[in-house]
Amino acid sequence: MSGVPIRVVLVDDQDLIRRGLSRLLELEPDIAVTGEAASGPAALALPALADADVALVDARMPGMTGVELIARLAVAHPGVRALLLTTFDDDEFVFGSLRAGARGFLLKDASPETLVAAIRVAARGGTVIDAQVAGRVVARLDDDPPAPPPVPLSAREEEIARLVATGASNQEIARTLFLTEGTVKNHVSAALRKLGLRDRTQLALAFARRA
Repeated sequence: MSGVPIRVVLVDDQDLIRRGLSRLLELEPDIAVTGEAASGPAALALPALADADVALVDARMPGMTGVELIARLAVAHPGVRALLLTTFDDDEFVFGSLRAGARGFLLKDASPETLVAAIRVAARGGTVIDAQVAGRVVARLDDDPPAPPPVPLSAREEEIARLVATGASNQEIARTLFLTEGTVKNHVSAALRKLGLRDRTQLALAFARRA
């Protein structure tokens, strides 16, 4: 993606929020806001979605929630990495977004630096987990009934899983460990299968829990 700005679509029913996010991101030379929408249906109708890299999606919107939109995006535009913008008390939306295929979530009051960094991580294929929200999710998981015991990971699979939890993409992990991207992808897939997880966001959350 060298030389090409990260194309971002903003989806929030509050005009003031969208304008603020757009003006903030316009200051970044490697990020371009290519579309905005005030609702899920309007977002799905945006031509810009076809070429977008990242979608910032508000959790609470009338008509179609952010979770519902993310699920639709996963089918209609699987190349778009969706990030859920949530408030501190939106745990149910966080769980729902993970199941729907979100690449992560962060608080709406995150600092500009955190937001920009999250977009860059997601665009590279990494996973974004706000530390405060992750703590609440981990506490919720601790209250859930115990799952069947997972198959132990190999030392290499665990090493790669811990790097996934830092937000690193397959390319970055491959460079760090002197492996091919294909090898990293195979190890990630094996870790997901052994732990009974659906995607790398759930894997990152599982290893954030162990930190």
